[in-house]
Amino acid sequence: MGYHIDTDCIHAGYEPKNGESRVLPIVQSTTFKYDSAQALGELFDLKADGFFYTRIGNPTVDAVEKKIAALEGGVGALLTSAGQAASLISVLNICHAGDHMIACSAIYGGTFNLFYKTIREMGIECTFVSADSTKDELDAAFQENTRCVFTETLSNPSLIVTDLELFAKAAHEHGVPLIVDNTFPTPINCRPFEFGADIVVHSTTKYMDGHAVQIGGAIVDSGNFNWDNGKFPMLTEPDESYHGTVYTKDFGKSAYIVKARVHLMRDLGAQSSPMNAFLLNLGLETLALRMQRHCSNAMAVAEFLESNDKIEWVNYPGLKSSKYYELAKKYMPHGTCGVISFGVKGGRDAAAKFMENLKLASIVIHVADLRTCVLHPASTTHRQLNDSQLKDAGISPNMIRLSVGIENIEDILGDIKQALAKL
Repeated sequence: MGYHIDTDCIHAGYEPKNGESRVLPIVQSTTFKYDSAQALGELFDLKADGFFYTRIGNPTVDAVEKKIAALEGGVGALLTSAGQAASLISVLNICHAGDHMIACSAIYGGTFNLFYKTIREMGIECTFVSADSTKDELDAAFQENTRCVFTETLSNPSLIVTDLELFAKAAHEHGVPLIVDNTFPTPINCRPFEFGADIVVHSTTKYMDGHAVQIGGAIVDSGNFNWDNGKFPMLTEPDESYHGTVYTKDFGKSAYIVKARVHLMRDLGAQSSPMNAFLLNLGLETLALRMQRHCSNAMAVAEFLESNDKIEWVNYPGLKSSKYYELAKKYMPHGTCGVISFGVKGGRDAAAKFMENLKLASIVIHVADLRTCVLHPASTTHRQLNDSQLKDAGISPNMIRLSVGIENIEDILGDIKQALAKL
């Protein structure tokens, strides 16, 4: 029997047996005991299921991975130590030195730098394209050695809505998967696999956690991409480090996510801790409820800001004035997220003064938790970008990223009003 997604937030991934803990337990152990060397050897050879070392798998982590896979509608998931690790592993799993990838320029600053600098230092070239690209513009970016396309459902902080079906069509026509960062909408508001995406990544540090108590990431595999097209030998040819295992042959639709776990997680060690997975699960249980409140609060704030004469511009895809309104209705009909970007009249100095005048909202290097917070992206999360790159990312000097929390909306609006009154 299939349940609705808000029920899966609570129950998916963990089913206690008779007499077992009703709440997901924390298995705070690095190791697991077996009665024979043969049993342990079969685990190492990927011939049996089970846990033998927490870097590869752990019962607490496994339950949360299964929950996130269920929420996104995938065949499997892998928790990582951070969202950055999820983005890195999602690409390294199918790209080697000498390969090429395509990424949208309007993505989180840390991810931009990952692809602009670190991935290139590993020998993987990245071409950046606009999230507003036409099909012809996307096609022009592909090369013979292109192995994936990466975008965000809803970009951080510019809030550009990607036309997922367009990007998926372009990627698939060139025989490569579409990887989508779905952090801001979460699967509550958008399920990219339903629109052709192949791999989804998350910074679980944000809405999935919702309380700012753990750093983590996740990779989810749709199981839909056909890796047997000659471009991905790492999945279709024998892996000598596992006695000739062929992932597509031995693991079928789960080939990608199994390889990410047993190869890259084994070698890189960017695993989630059991304690962090437990904390993440607590957040996931209320995710559906919180996203509804985040979105309703953000809409009220966006409408207020749009009508205020001290605000130069407001960007929120839920507003009818937004150029992304129609795309948002298509891909996120029940709401986008609680994040708004806007510009205060008076430039950078006015933006700083506004933020410093806030009392309820905090200035923090974080976004997408239950507390209202603000940030100046140009001088913080995207500080490493030059003026041209900031423009490509949709970030102006006076941009404020406001992450609307789940406090009472009258208190949030009151705080904004008193801060604006002091400008």
